[in-house]
Amino acid sequence: MIRIVTISILLFAGLSMGYSQQHPCLIITKESIQQLQMGANKYELFNNSYASAKAEVDEAMRLPISVPTPKDLAGGFTHEQHKNNFLILQKAGVVFQISKDEKYAQWIKDVLFAYAELYPTFDRHPDKRSYSPGKFFWQCLNDANWLVYVSQAYDCIYDWLPKNDREKLNKNLFRPLADFLSIETPQFFNRIHNHSTWGNAAVGMIGLVMNDEELINRALYGIPDELVKIGGKDNDGATIYQEGAKGFLAQIDHSFSPDGYYTEGPYYQRYAMYPFLLFAQALANTRPKQEIFKYKNGVLIKAVYALLNQTDSNGEFFPINDAAKGMSYLSRELISAVGVAYYFGTKDPSLLSVAKLQQRVSLDVAGLSVAEGISKGMEKPFIKKSIQLSDGANGDEGAIGILRSREPNQDLTLVMKYSKHGMGHGHFDKLSFSMYNNGKEVFQDYGAARWVNIEQKDGGGYLKENNSWAKQSIAHNTVVVNGQTQFNGSVQVADTFHGTPYLFETNTKGYQVMSAFETNGYEGIKMQRTLVLIEGNHSIVLDLFKINSEKKNTYDFPLYFKGDVMKTSFAFQVSKELLPMGKNNGYQHLWKEASGVVSDDKLSFSWFDKGSFQTISSAVHAGDSVLFARVGANDPSFNLRREPVFIIRRTDTGNTLFANVYEVHGNYSPVEEIATDAYSSIRKVSIVHDAMNYSVVKIEHVNNQVDYFAMANNNSKASAKHVVEIAGEKLEWTGAYKLFNRTEK
Repeated sequence: MIRIVTISILLFAGLSMGYSQQHPCLIITKESIQQLQMGANKYELFNNSYASAKAEVDEAMRLPISVPTPKDLAGGFTHEQHKNNFLILQKAGVVFQISKDEKYAQWIKDVLFAYAELYPTFDRHPDKRSYSPGKFFWQCLNDANWLVYVSQAYDCIYDWLPKNDREKLNKNLFRPLADFLSIETPQFFNRIHNHSTWGNAAVGMIGLVMNDEELINRALYGIPDELVKIGGKDNDGATIYQEGAKGFLAQIDHSFSPDGYYTEGPYYQRYAMYPFLLFAQALANTRPKQEIFKYKNGVLIKAVYALLNQTDSNGEFFPINDAAKGMSYLSRELISAVGVAYYFGTKDPSLLSVAKLQQRVSLDVAGLSVAEGISKGMEKPFIKKSIQLSDGANGDEGAIGILRSREPNQDLTLVMKYSKHGMGHGHFDKLSFSMYNNGKEVFQDYGAARWVNIEQKDGGGYLKENNSWAKQSIAHNTVVVNGQTQFNGSVQVADTFHGTPYLFETNTKGYQVMSAFETNGYEGIKMQRTLVLIEGNHSIVLDLFKINSEKKNTYDFPLYFKGDVMKTSFAFQVSKELLPMGKNNGYQHLWKEASGVVSDDKLSFSWFDKGSFQTISSAVHAGDSVLFARVGANDPSFNLRREPVFIIRRTDTGNTLFANVYEVHGNYSPVEEIATDAYSSIRKVSIVHDAMNYSVVKIEHVNNQVDYFAMANNNSKASAKHVVEIAGEKLEWTGAYKLFNRTEK
């Protein structure tokens, strides 16, 4: 890989010399202005997007220019003012180029000169909680945001400005800020991380505007080693420097798998796609021979598809790793990304249907192309199918698996994480899963403990509970061993390992299967999870969680459900006093609300949420404990959501298998006050065989149908033949698995 990257660097270095351009040249080009002016009058979606941007700029220009001395964290006045400034400046540049009204150029100039006067008057931001305090913001990341957006505005007025004004801005503002983000803050600039992607893009884009080859090369390939002090940790505990990996091209090489999956997860992929695609678009416009969108087999375009596939039916991203729930493809980053993928990709008409839902386009030729396609009725549905997205630069470091129902009028989705950790934003949740039905969470991933850009919640940054709760294993739908967090909660250790895909099959008629291993999260323990989406008029999910251990342990199997308890097959006692379930590893944040003990080998638990009923049917051991708990203990500032969890606890056990069936059924109308199909269709789930090589589970339905699911645990070859004897009867199959019904046993 290092050799390939080195060759790429030499190739790009050879291509990067000798370019000069007229302005604008980054996102809008001088050649495209007439097209954009025409589009503003011809295509409704482009016209509406332009009118909206112009209205925002006009409103901002009615107010006094404000570039306050920085003092606040995220969400505070100075932070939000500088953020609003860069967003409006970028739009003002576009409005100037399309309208040719010089009042917009004059306003941009006035704001930029106000910044040029402010910049030399202070050092870094007064709040020092970041590993890399910025100038205008509390962290360099936001300064890089500022420069990515403002470089576009500067580009739009560059040729309009007198030469001496450009020289003043270059000397007093833009070159110093580019140096500050790079050679003065190498721990921010020279690593593989979304922060550095923004930094690389910021320095590269302003370098293109200024035609500064040193800045452009610094952005593409990182700061030369002789200028960097190696070492240090960031505030999440992740290693800052990765040997031989620095600069924008290395970000592409190392951050994305060949499938376009981004190792930090979809929430941060959405955030990072803007600098990735904007800098790439600028390179495509100024240095087309580099063919940046073909780099690493076109992975930047693939990444847009990977992101869209990591959304529920509402378009919201699955909250894998640190993620704020509710973020969706309606975000400004994805509006730009969809346009870039359409224009620089294959003009895929399915992307037009996404853009139509977004109801906005970027104000450039990419957005214009999208608006034109929609105006001509060219869009086709974007159909999200089952998909496995590999992780790691070479696609061999685990994956994220997504199963989606193929049944008409059903929208059941399963997500399982068996990828890399995700660096400093990763959670200790290997083999965790979440489940959605019609866009509603059935089993949820908590996401991150953070109120983004809300100052009163600790400055809008990550709360301390993000580490003490949200990242811990018990906060996820995965088995926890002996009350401990995977990898003992060490990011450095977790980053060296990844899950191992076992099989991912979506072509079998009637059901789909994904299975993966985790062998490093707990010493001496091998874990395998298999999820089976059994499809039909009433689809169900079979969940097999197999554990091999020579030592006896306590296993907690948490399931974070949402809604109101309806019925249980077991007796339980409500706690007379609320006490935390433990002292550390996330247990300190769980109130124990009720507990019971299972007396036989079956368990069922039903609840109601948002119009439908949900049921868990489990094969358990007599003596297993069941617990109801709720998030919120040791949380004096109410930073955590008060949400319930159901836990099956198995003690003093070595090898074991958890077997659960999940179903969504029936509905209840509060208007009609009528419930239909309020009871589960499953009579019993039984483990009829479990050994090292094979596991077989029996599912008995209330209509007397009987299903057997047989699994070869260590041989996934499609040609392998298997036989297991059950109660004197042989189950024979070819391939890793087989679902038998009562007539095919």
